[in-house]
Amino acid sequence: MRGDVFGRMVKAIVNLDPQGARLIAQEAVESGVPPMEAIKAFSKGLEIVGELFERNEYFLADMIMAADAFKEAMDVLRPHIRGAGGGKGRIVIGTVKDDVHDLGKNVVATLLAAEGYEVYDLGVDVPAEKFLEKVKEVNADILGLSALLTTTMERIREVIGKLEEEGLRGKVKVIVGGRPVTPEFAEEVGADGYGRDAIAALKVVKELLEGGK
Repeated sequence: MRGDVFGRMVKAIVNLDPQGARLIAQEAVESGVPPMEAIKAFSKGLEIVGELFERNEYFLADMIMAADAFKEAMDVLRPHIRGAGGGKGRIVIGTVKDDVHDLGKNVVATLLAAEGYEVYDLGVDVPAEKFLEKVKEVNADILGLSALLTTTMERIREVIGKLEEEGLRGKVKVIVGGRPVTPEFAEEVGADGYGRDAIAALKVVKELLEGGK
């Protein structure tokens, strides 16, 4: 029965159905499905949408609708997970310069905020200087860098290099992610963590800030 609910969650996102996503999320809450399990299912739907987009089977408008469907589900689920993180960390997050993709980044930011972290989302096409400025302004514990294009992955290296130049690297943990980003690339550029997807990114943040608690 629960597997059927999870399958419907995935389909609601893939079918670009905001109302359906909201209704299924409400059903999950009422039937006692753990919120994070529900979010994982909805996130799987987003992953499939991303793959369809890469194959030119879905278009930008479809990506926007999928994001809207996920948002509707999160509006239902968020109150049931808020505060779990205890406000134990300040996180700056954004998509690197020359990259305007934000679906995955938005999901990560939403999950982190729902868990009780203090999240500063800088949006997309963010230059290295803006990341550094915000990290210093809020005394960030973690900087999350997203790149969705292979052509913008090197921007991650650029931001980390700027952190080192400014003497900030030892003061902030850096996590990276995005479809073309790999664990090997994360290690190569000196990141502290890598998130394959939103759920994995949340786990990495918890490990870095709370020892995995």
